[in-house]
Amino acid sequence: MTDKYDDIINLPHPTSKRYPRMPLAERAAQFSPFAALTGYDSAIAETAKKVERSYGEYDEDQDIP
Repeated sequence: MTDKYDDIINLPHPTSKRYPRMPLAERAAQFSPFAALTGYDSAIAETAKKVERSYGEYDEDQDIP
């Protein structure tokens, strides 16, 4: 019985003749973290300020109504 990819499994990895391989450092930079939600951190900080003004300093043991 032959598997689905037997005809291509041992072929060499294709490489471009036009574009050289990207260095690993540049390739890794593509996947580095980024701020997907611009302004999210400042929105959270502003909401925290509003909550603190309304309820005072947050205490984990205290229930907020």
